Amino acid sequence: MTYILGLSAYYHDSAACLIRDGEIVAAAQEERFNRKKHYAGFPAQAVRYCLKAGGISLAELTYVVFYDKPLLKFERLLETYLAFAPAGLRSFLAAMPVWLKEKLLLKSQLQKELSSLHPTASKVGSLPILFGEHHESHAASAFYPSPYERAAVLCMDGVGEWATTSAWVGEGQALTPLWEIPFPHSLGLLYSAFTYYTGFKVNSGEYKVMGLAPYGKPKYVQAIYDHLVDLKADGTFRLNMTYFNYCTGLTMTGSQFDRLFGGPPRKPESPLTQREMDLARSIQDVTEEVMLRLSRTLHRETRMDQLCLAGGVALNCVGNGRILREGPFTGLWIQPAAGDAGAAVGAALAAWHRFEDQPRRPAPTGDGMKGTYLGPAFSDETIEQALATRGAAYSRLPDHILFDRVTDELAAGKIVGWFQGRMEFGPRALGGRSILGDARNPTMQSVMNLKIKYRESFRPFAPSVLRERVSDYFDMAVDSPYMLLVAPVAGKRRLPTTNQDGDRWGIERLNIPRSDIPAVTHVDYSARVQTVHEDTNPRYYALLKAFEAKTGCAVLVNTSFNVRGEPIVCTPDDAYRCFMRTGMDVLVIENCLLQKADQKPLDGDSNWQEEFSLD
Repeated sequence: MTYILGLSAYYHDSAACLIRDGEIVAAAQEERFNRKKHYAGFPAQAVRYCLKAGGISLAELTYVVFYDKPLLKFERLLETYLAFAPAGLRSFLAAMPVWLKEKLLLKSQLQKELSSLHPTASKVGSLPILFGEHHESHAASAFYPSPYERAAVLCMDGVGEWATTSAWVGEGQALTPLWEIPFPHSLGLLYSAFTYYTGFKVNSGEYKVMGLAPYGKPKYVQAIYDHLVDLKADGTFRLNMTYFNYCTGLTMTGSQFDRLFGGPPRKPESPLTQREMDLARSIQDVTEEVMLRLSRTLHRETRMDQLCLAGGVALNCVGNGRILREGPFTGLWIQPAAGDAGAAVGAALAAWHRFEDQPRRPAPTGDGMKGTYLGPAFSDETIEQALATRGAAYSRLPDHILFDRVTDELAAGKIVGWFQGRMEFGPRALGGRSILGDARNPTMQSVMNLKIKYRESFRPFAPSVLRERVSDYFDMAVDSPYMLLVAPVAGKRRLPTTNQDGDRWGIERLNIPRSDIPAVTHVDYSARVQTVHEDTNPRYYALLKAFEAKTGCAVLVNTSFNVRGEPIVCTPDDAYRCFMRTGMDVLVIENCLLQKADQKPLDGDSNWQEEFSLD
């Protein structure tokens, strides 16, 4: 058998993936193990987990594949500083020590890190280490696990080595590049500039900008087109770099940007104003337009009916939804870990199909990501031992009683931590490590945001819906297993607004009920939909079926099992601590049910806000 380990590291969201003869065995982000969100260092614990899941040692690997080429990235760095010289000296001096000491010697650094994981380091000293190109890794992660034999592939992110956007054609095992847009002209970095300017963290807060956008008006769209982005009819674009600072400075935007939009960037954690909402709406509208134009161009050039997406911009589920509804493609598949973590998957698969010249074999479910349930699972014995160590009070229940009890609690307005099976790979909780609530409850969104997640009140929650019932609730008739498509709530579900409601704007619109599933209906009547499938997550599917049988509603609120700034929980102990630190009412870990009222306070537990940095 051929085992290949894919690695993504040293920028953000480091991860590891193990494939066996082309099949994904395991994949996980390092942050889930070391509890440091967006961790960028070597993914040592993720590698250990992947090897354990595959039942092999490091010495049994055929290849290790890194997700990009550091020498090409260094070339881009040097050429950029030379192009903008003498500006950027401070940034140049800050970047060089790390490159000269570590990144230029990445192969030996990786060999050292891998050897430290093996009891006999000499056995892995000659392990072949390959380097794929960044956008090739993204493209491979999008196409090879997809259900399509032939597809166009579009990758959009901040920047790889040089490419910021790239187009490909996938046919069988072949993946052919078509064209790319080079740095510094980047849709991802443009969006990140507005993320920074509106007071959120770059590479972390972009989804907050997307969630804030419906509260605003597209007031600045024309200013963006007039001053920042020269957008062509085919979707290609150039940025006016006089407004940006990311090539030479330590921030995303500069003084020209401040003057254009009427002041300095918002200070993080300060009150949001209508300006930030309007800026968010404006850059979201521009981003969607670029995504639509690029996808239409790719369809015209390739004449293919299916499209695969990857890269950080592919996490913009509002734009994805518009491509599905308004674009020319009949099929759309998006890599669930579309950012750099997923590039570890692509690097490994590219080595198998391209370097080893191996054919593709269709996955049994048509989706090589296996519902993205690729992380650790825990035995009953391990779970009960963890709970006993904590002195937790719990009941162990058979399935039929467990599902009856949990659906009763949900219907009564209780909030349930749901820990089942293998952990998800990627940024979304999909019923493996989730916090659940009743979508019909009009106060559920505010309670979850303020008392469970401790996050900004404007942020929406996503619905999980039985796949066969999706069209009864949303204007959608396709699979959306990875919560990466936004769709309108069905007209028959919507509630009429009053004249007084129509006069409200911005955050004032938050508490207006909009449908009979208000907890998952955003202010623009949209929802980020997860369709739940029996073949990939039978227990979560069974819970939804039981809830529908009891209430007539086939939808639950589903948010990730964590607090703000914390990675999604990985272990039973992570879940118990998060449960005890929040206003969650019930915790379910496999067949163990815990009530908050029955638990003793955590001994000597630190405040979570001291443990996790706000994102």
